[in-house]
Amino acid sequence: MIGVTDTEGDCAEWSFPAVPGSVRSARHAVRDALHVWGLDAAVGDVAVLLVSELVTNSLRYAAGPIGVRLVRPHPDGEGPGPRTAGQALLVEVSDPLPDAPTERMAGPEDEGGRGLQLVACSARRWGTRRGKSGKTVWFELALPG
Repeated sequence: MIGVTDTEGDCAEWSFPAVPGSVRSARHAVRDALHVWGLDAAVGDVAVLLVSELVTNSLRYAAGPIGVRLVRPHPDGEGPGPRTAGQALLVEVSDPLPDAPTERMAGPEDEGGRGLQLVACSARRWGTRRGKSGKTVWFELALPG
């Protein structure tokens, strides 16, 4: 891990180097933050899986640091980050490559190409946005309640 940007309150952020061990580090960081927040294990399992897929994609195509950010909704609608419709966990994975990822159809024998399909099927909403220095892939997971 390059650094922990923030893990207090309703937002948690980390920056990871573009090395294979970062996938595991990102999974552990996300799982630990969601556990501290007391979020449902099922939501946590999906969030960890999707973060793992997106960090792996970043490692495959980008050479710079990879950012991971979690934003949980605030009960009264206040709090950091963009508004989400209803109660949803917002997850963002950023890297310095400006090109948006492309969802592709993986065949039964293909070893890769399913990461964005998993995101599209598992998330309530997802998308990409360009930043000053790269892009962010984001998704929302519905929370119980």
